[in-house]
Amino acid sequence: MSGIAGIFRIEELRKRVLFTVGMLAIYRLGVHIPTPGVDGAALKQVFESMQGTIFGFFNLFSGGALERFSVFALGIMPYISSSIIFQLLTVVVPYFHELQKEGEQGRKKITQYTRYGAVLLAIIQGTGIATQLQNYQNPAVVLHPGFTFVVMTVITLTAGTLFLMWIGEQMSEHGIGNGTSVLIYAGIAARIPTGIGSALSLYRSGELSFLKILIVLAIILVTFYAIIFVERGARRIPIQYAKRVIGRKVYGGQNTFLPLKVNVSGVIPPIFASSLLMFPATFAAFSRIKYIQDFTQMIQPGSMLYEILFVVLIVFFTYFYTAVVFKTDDVAENLKKNGGFIPGIRPGEATEQYIDYVLGRITLGGAVYMAAICVLPTLFTQTMKVPFYFGGTSVLILVGVALDTVAQIETYLLTRNYEGFMKHSRLKGRTVFS
Repeated sequence: MSGIAGIFRIEELRKRVLFTVGMLAIYRLGVHIPTPGVDGAALKQVFESMQGTIFGFFNLFSGGALERFSVFALGIMPYISSSIIFQLLTVVVPYFHELQKEGEQGRKKITQYTRYGAVLLAIIQGTGIATQLQNYQNPAVVLHPGFTFVVMTVITLTAGTLFLMWIGEQMSEHGIGNGTSVLIYAGIAARIPTGIGSALSLYRSGELSFLKILIVLAIILVTFYAIIFVERGARRIPIQYAKRVIGRKVYGGQNTFLPLKVNVSGVIPPIFASSLLMFPATFAAFSRIKYIQDFTQMIQPGSMLYEILFVVLIVFFTYFYTAVVFKTDDVAENLKKNGGFIPGIRPGEATEQYIDYVLGRITLGGAVYMAAICVLPTLFTQTMKVPFYFGGTSVLILVGVALDTVAQIETYLLTRNYEGFMKHSRLKGRTVFS
């Protein structure tokens, strides 16, 4: 039986997949619902001139919702930006740090604050975009500019962001994969046909040669291979369990491994970095100060300053998010409680320090890998003057989210011992670097 048939044979998995597909269909439908008060034809002309700017990049992440100025124009980015802020606050502010330690109730409280922050950021970004659109007079984008238009637009865009937040949370709880990542994945994937169509149009007009198309395909294939190879890579730390005699039975004594992924943080660092670099464009819409406008122009995608900041933020968020999701002290404590130890390393604090040391070295490789994947393909195609409509960041998100989703589907199949599907499509074990 085929893999797809195997998925739909399990009732719970079938419901989750269909629920995810249904939520994505609602999302894509909302992308085509325009915000009132905007001339669509004039807006299209404006965005055709913005393809190389930060707004063009923002439009890619929103799945084309921004260029249509739909009710989902802001996408899920305000929520992601708010998540960044509050995850940073858990490190520097004692109150949020204590909340994080309170378990499920503390996490719910932080999630609530994150939602409030997303609403505030959506209001700020919505106001900035509405104000910026009113400045375009040739052609005139806004039909009836003024305070009423700004208020109506902010309410509409904020409501759209809140609805996407709800869709993402519902998909995470009742669907497959991380809801927020899947929404971003769907937005980028929806732009693939447009990119292919643009490339074919350039080829027919003679602006894009067949050789350059082959170069783009080669870059995409190499990028895909590199992402899959590294995402499945892990360093295995040997773990040995001491023998324990309980009654007449002997427990423990076996050898196992603690797998440390090369890229523990997944696709979160480039998403966070991209979201953070979109802030200046929002605030520049409010300001008429020349140096703010100049700085915004300096950090357009493709500029040297933008790429440098992008790499620095990716490295920072790789280490930061790895520290958030992988608690070495908890791992060392659990090993000690269960009688496990690393050969040659004392249990407890020494084990924690050793895991920290290994994880730090692996994370450096993961950070360099992500920065290279996100920056090098774009820089190379720009040097060769080859249009690369999605860039390394988009490809990394597409492949990373797809791998995570497939892995979650496999988990459901494995827990139900459905080996028929696994024989044909199961991902192989992670590559191990000794």
